[in-house]
Amino acid sequence: MVSLRGLLCAAALLAPPGVGAAVVASERPPLREVQEIDGALLAIAIADEVRRTCDAIAPRWLRAYGRLNALRGRAEALGYSDAEIEDYVESEAEKARMRRLGEAYVRQRGYDPSVTAELCAFGRDEIARGSAVGALLREK
Repeated sequence: MVSLRGLLCAAALLAPPGVGAAVVASERPPLREVQEIDGALLAIAIADEVRRTCDAIAPRWLRAYGRLNALRGRAEALGYSDAEIEDYVESEAEKARMRRLGEAYVRQRGYDPSVTAELCAFGRDEIARGSAVGALLREK
């Protein structure tokens, strides 16, 4: 079975000199627009905020690191460079956007993210539901 990365490499090799990599790179959307990456990273960011805020909730470190590694691997398979991935993950603008999206998600679930007790109740609810956020957390 041929991988996406293999197809991209073959396309770059068959393209005229200097064209392949530029065309392939320019056709990729920013990582923030790749829902499978951005959505999963949002779940990790929300879980991280819950575990840092709530003393009674702990992270599932191995699961979180596994998910982060899988996301990096998926982004690489889609043709994103290490530099592009790092720029996306370390960007202050992206961190602020993730915070806004996370707060909106918590509010949509009926909780106020600015109230510690409510954020912790949200975390317990996510754990009970087995959601993408809850799967990264556990009650102590």
